Amino acid sequence: MVLTGNPAKFSSEALLIDCERESERIQDFIRQEVFTNFKKAGAVVGMSGGVDSSVVASFCARALGPQKVFGLVLPEKESNPASARYAKRLASNLGIPLEEVAITAYLESAGAYRKRDEVIKKVFPEYRDGYTFKLVLPQNLLDSDRFNIYSLKIEGPNGESKTKRLSAPDYLAIVAASNMKQRTRMIILYYFAERSNHLVAGTTNRSELDQGYFVKYGDGGVDIEPIAHLYKTQVYQLARYLDIPGEIIERTPTPDTFSSEASDEEFYFCLPYETLDLLLYAQEHKVPFEEITLRTGLSEQQVKRAFRDFEAKRKATESLRHVPASPKWEQTSPGG
Repeated sequence: MVLTGNPAKFSSEALLIDCERESERIQDFIRQEVFTNFKKAGAVVGMSGGVDSSVVASFCARALGPQKVFGLVLPEKESNPASARYAKRLASNLGIPLEEVAITAYLESAGAYRKRDEVIKKVFPEYRDGYTFKLVLPQNLLDSDRFNIYSLKIEGPNGESKTKRLSAPDYLAIVAASNMKQRTRMIILYYFAERSNHLVAGTTNRSELDQGYFVKYGDGGVDIEPIAHLYKTQVYQLARYLDIPGEIIERTPTPDTFSSEASDEEFYFCLPYETLDLLLYAQEHKVPFEEITLRTGLSEQQVKRAFRDFEAKRKATESLRHVPASPKWEQTSPGG
């Protein structure tokens, strides 16, 4: 990335980028990958109405030309309707063709909702139509030593809510069923990409990649990742530079996976992106604790808690960043 802040002097300005130069660099990367390395005719982008996919779609349109980019909106019955609305507005602004393909029927045929709801009903027998749910982590990351143990929160039709800690098997079962959404979307993206000799452009940023906030062979199963070197806050800088609509920039980041609205902070990171990115940067660059505390106002103990959480998430999600393993080839003598 092209930084404008002084990396030697740790502060919030350390993450500032030269948006014009970075924009040109990303567009050069996209053109090189699409036309030279992959030898494709264009790019397909899954557009969620969020800032990451909006920035990637904008870069692809600039780099390749709008008619060589194809946008897809892939809602299901639990998606926030605003997601499709924002994506369609952006596609219209960019002049790129866009198609909406609902994936609810795919998920129902695979049993995604049924398998997930069976687990929820085991935890909360009263759960039924009219209820919504989400998974949440404890939000006291900086102020208390704790484990990343998820809780299930349901909300009834009259606004009443209940929360209960999940066992590991129940958590895994709900996540496995929910991840079918991202993997189904990737199947559709590759159908449209292959029929037009396009590649699939991913939308994962550096904060997500580092901490394992993506689904393997779902939103992580793409051909190129144009913004995976950029922290989320840097993606926002580029969004403003690219004139992404304000309603997209100001929207609370969310996985848009559960029937109840859950923010990225509530579901996974337990920190606002401004704090998360600065601490990820400090950890990577081995900034002394006294300097971090001076610039952030956090105590050394709070910083250490965050760093431990970062390492725990990296270790827990290491397999997501690995290519499939295979035995090493060994030459043997004939008959030996």
